[in-house]
Amino acid sequence: MNRYITIVLIALAIFSCNNIDKPKKPDNLITKDRMVDIITDISLMTAAKGLNKGLLEENAINPQNYIYNKYNIDSIQFAESNNYYAYDVKEYEEIYLTVKERLEEQKVEYTALQEKKKKERDSLRKAKKTARDSIKKLNLNKNKESKPFKGKTVKRPE
Repeated sequence: MNRYITIVLIALAIFSCNNIDKPKKPDNLITKDRMVDIITDISLMTAAKGLNKGLLEENAINPQNYIYNKYNIDSIQFAESNNYYAYDVKEYEEIYLTVKERLEEQKVEYTALQEKKKKERDSLRKAKKTARDSIKKLNLNKNKESKPFKGKTVKRPE
């Protein structure tokens, strides 16, 4: 008896999964390019929140509200558009591959910027050190010139 119930439940599960219909296109569908922008920003804000949540809270920044305000959308519009694009796995994968490419490009730009700033700091440190060394040399030379002569004194004839 248990075997028959199990078979019937499995059959119902298999046949019930086939009736998933594509969601209808929302009236206010977000374009693919804009979805890429939004998801990229969401990814960045999520990373920022993970790294320094206190700073976001201190400045009263809610990442979701920030994104919605920036793109002039609401959570329902984003959810409907996201569901619509997520139904077609290939299209959704294209969106996320584009997001990944953008994030990688931004990472390269950020790394190059960090490297440039590091070189600037290093050159400033080197210049300050060179200036300090030059000042020390000047001070040493002054000290040598101003030291009194400690050798024999010769009396001058009067």
